[in-house]
Amino acid sequence: MATLLLMQARGRVTAAEVADELEVSVATARRDLEALSTAGIPVYPQPGRGGGWSLVGGARTDLTGLTSSEAQALFLLVGSSSDRSADATSALRKLVRALPATFRAEAEAAGRAVVVDPVGWGSAARSRQPWVEELQGAVVRRRQVTLVYSGRHGETERTVDPWALVDKGDHWYLVAGTPAGRRTFRLDRIVGLSVLDTPAPRPDDLDVAGIWESVVDEVEQRRGRVTATVLTTPFLVRVVRDQFGRHVTVLGPEVDGRVRLEVASHSARSVAEKLAGFGAAVEVLEPAAVQDELGVLGAELVARYVGGGR
Repeated sequence: MATLLLMQARGRVTAAEVADELEVSVATARRDLEALSTAGIPVYPQPGRGGGWSLVGGARTDLTGLTSSEAQALFLLVGSSSDRSADATSALRKLVRALPATFRAEAEAAGRAVVVDPVGWGSAARSRQPWVEELQGAVVRRRQVTLVYSGRHGETERTVDPWALVDKGDHWYLVAGTPAGRRTFRLDRIVGLSVLDTPAPRPDDLDVAGIWESVVDEVEQRRGRVTATVLTTPFLVRVVRDQFGRHVTVLGPEVDGRVRLEVASHSARSVAEKLAGFGAAVEVLEPAAVQDELGVLGAELVARYVGGGR
């Protein structure tokens, strides 16, 4: 991509110029230029003094037609991550050098405009999950993998077709094709992994976002669902949302100024545990099972910390 951008920005380049701008060897630059030509990109060499490599007839590609706003969006997206890899940093630096001069300053500024820190206040930094890089390579190159997986029935070995990786909350997941159909694997349960040279088939109409949405729905249904109706102050609505995530619905304001919400979790105990920290600031209207669990939690705390319980 950087080489194509560089060729469009300069019109004609030599292998030495590509090597210098993109910080690679001259041999690598020449090999990449030849690979572009072999792949069908309209790139051709002109030998002799003043020669070099050019796009045929000044041709432009979709990639090299990158607009200023598109370049800024790209650098805002990739340049904002605080845990960006060394490869991503190097790639951004090369792309900046290959961009037309009029885009360069704005693209660099966009890369520094936003910092994304995924660690919450008071939380420990997330450790990098094992196997992520190996599986990313297998997904991109479409290579089968053999993994040793620790599941409910012990460790099993299986060969799968890796389709996509999903980063959700504190865990990474592999969505893969198997002889039994589509399956999802948690990366922290993989205890062994080998990337094979065997090509991995992948459906032409693969919709990873749609597949993951169905996975989430299946998990939620298996976990069950207990719903509670509660009242709280407008100020605490956002805090309750943070506790329950997607499982909270604002039903509307009440005449006393409070807000009626519907919250849900996989059990009455779980709902009660998430609400207990709000004390009397959240009133549970129903069901009785959640009210009972709150009563049990309150009694346990009183027995532990009030009077003779100390």
